[in-house]
Amino acid sequence: MANIYTRSSGAAVQGISIDNNRRVFNFGERISELAPQQSPFFVYLSKVAKKSTDDPVFKFLEQRHQWQRRNFTVKTAISNAGAAAGITLGADLVLECGYNSNGSIEANQPCPFITGGQNLAIETTEGVVIVRIAEAAAQSSSAVATGVIQAEAAQTSIDATDIFVVGKDMTATEDILVGAKGQVIGSAWAEGTTAPAGWEDALFDREGYCQIFKTAMNLFSGTAMATKYRGIADEYKRVWTEKLMEHKMDLEQGFLFGRGVAGATLQGDTGATAEGGQARYTHGIVPFTEVNGKVYNMSYASSGYDAFLDAMEDYFAPESGNSGNKLVLASRKVITYLNKLGAGSFLNNSVGSSQYRLDVANVPGAFGHNVTVVNTIYGNLHFVQEPLLRGPWENYAVCVDMANVAYRPLVGNGLSRDTFIETNIQANDEDGRRDQIITEAGLEISLPETHAVLKFS
Repeated sequence: MANIYTRSSGAAVQGISIDNNRRVFNFGERISELAPQQSPFFVYLSKVAKKSTDDPVFKFLEQRHQWQRRNFTVKTAISNAGAAAGITLGADLVLECGYNSNGSIEANQPCPFITGGQNLAIETTEGVVIVRIAEAAAQSSSAVATGVIQAEAAQTSIDATDIFVVGKDMTATEDILVGAKGQVIGSAWAEGTTAPAGWEDALFDREGYCQIFKTAMNLFSGTAMATKYRGIADEYKRVWTEKLMEHKMDLEQGFLFGRGVAGATLQGDTGATAEGGQARYTHGIVPFTEVNGKVYNMSYASSGYDAFLDAMEDYFAPESGNSGNKLVLASRKVITYLNKLGAGSFLNNSVGSSQYRLDVANVPGAFGHNVTVVNTIYGNLHFVQEPLLRGPWENYAVCVDMANVAYRPLVGNGLSRDTFIETNIQANDEDGRRDQIITEAGLEISLPETHAVLKFS
């Protein structure tokens, strides 16, 4: 019969049977389907964010859109400005911003986006003043006199003779204080003028690493394979089922908690391989986000609702490049908190007191998970239970922007190192059988500011 499970050498494979003589089975598309509720992150990566790589150390570029972040703060105060419309401000304007040349958040940076012909809105002690940068003002990194916007290491200085007040007169007591906020509000040019100076930011280069995951079963002797056991008669099949699940959970663990190391000799490594490399370790979303992304401290207490909404205001800020939907991998403890109905609970505070509160609903997910959807005014959070967030991570929820993560299996030169099974790897003279499962893949995490860790207490 075609459905008989056989150990005959060279027998045709039935379904996903792994019982064949020295065959390599490509299992990459199917391993994520094993008990999807046990490994939600790997399931979502496999289904919606899979992108192969042909190099085990894969590089990728991050682009942050420059037009979203042309805001700044004042570094040097201007006291008693008293400037009338059309008159120069009377003092050099020294500015800094919170973004570096790659668009990443970093304090005390110059403002290369400020060029001649632009209008700036700047906070004052009596409101907002609109100033215009002279058309002839040009960017320079050297210390020169009039007519130059000077970009220094941690600031941008605009010469006083190049800053003109637009609109209302400033009073004699009106001050621009240190830390005053401002932003570019467009440009204005006369007819027949020449092109303005330009500026651009740079792409940021990151890299990720393919980790080699291996799971093997002990040698099954020919005698053991021919013996009928109590409970589950075929011990070989039973162990294989467990090993597939073990391998899949290793992938989930790696992509959650990996530390992202390439080519380093760590204690316990067996040394250089034939190709001269050391073990590589994939990035994991939790430690990577804690170091490079956003971290919010939350509370299980009734006040936690307000802190939650405050965090979302910052997290979904458009200048971070966020999408409006996040997958949130939450511990069982956090999921319980979200679904409690009692007084002071998250759900009661969210939907029970005001029409302007959060909208919380439980819906079936696309891949076999139960999903708690929290709709905020800023964006939607899709909470999914992550069983591996336990122990030191039992109070964690990890917000993942799925547009900025990818599962990267190694595939090149016609070979795929996505999950595959090697059968009969025992020595030729051994009376038994041994198989193993291998995956070589890594996690790509880009734009870390679009991911966040919520730590509850």
